[in-house]
Amino acid sequence: IMIRCRSGHPKLEAPRGWSYAHRGLHGDGVPENSMEAFRRAKEAGFGIELDVHLMADENLAVIHDASLKRTAGADVFIEDLITSDLQDYCLEGTEERIPEFSQVLELLAGDAPLIIELKAERGNCAALCETVCKALDFYSGVFCIESFDPRCIAWLKKHRPELIRGQLAENYFATPKSKLPWYLKLTLAGHMMNFLTVPDFISYRFSDRRFFGNVLCRRLWGAQGVTWTIKTKRDYDTAVAEGWIPIFEGFLP
Repeated sequence: IMIRCRSGHPKLEAPRGWSYAHRGLHGDGVPENSMEAFRRAKEAGFGIELDVHLMADENLAVIHDASLKRTAGADVFIEDLITSDLQDYCLEGTEERIPEFSQVLELLAGDAPLIIELKAERGNCAALCETVCKALDFYSGVFCIESFDPRCIAWLKKHRPELIRGQLAENYFATPKSKLPWYLKLTLAGHMMNFLTVPDFISYRFSDRRFFGNVLCRRLWGAQGVTWTIKTKRDYDTAVAEGWIPIFEGFLP
């Protein structure tokens, strides 16, 4: 019961059968999570995985890290910025700027399915979830929502049960940078919070996919699996053969 999932969501069939470009189709001078990366993915016929943060003015920015140091060379945090600040930061030294979530939805216009990762920071889970869901109320395209933070998925279960929700996880014991205590590593890696979140799919790091809790969850509940980040054609073929929805980067499947 602890690792339970919800099966048979009527809308889950729509995201299947697609390959998803990790943070858009970036590389060769095109930054990750940029409008150009999303445009390229859409034109190439791929789905898109992206990351969403809540800014200080309650608007949504599409960027992976809370800190802009890696992506824009600035020692600031996206949660401290407002929408007008986004034009001040160039992504990876290009002319691309940090997109607003609404801009990405307008660009895609339902032509490519979305895997939306909620990046909760500073305890803003509820506010982030509510703001993202309100933005999606006006979007007619295919999408599903995922997060590493079980509190986000629990919020979706309670307030937006009709949406496709997924629990992100990895084998935290194999992640050197993880500072979680061992019991939290075991709880999160093994999907032991699923009794509170009851996700429609589980999203797991490809190299960690055989972690016993993940295998058990899929076998017992028949949960749809999403896997990341696929970086070779060989791994892509393996993931598809095993029934995973693939999120890829650095090559064209």
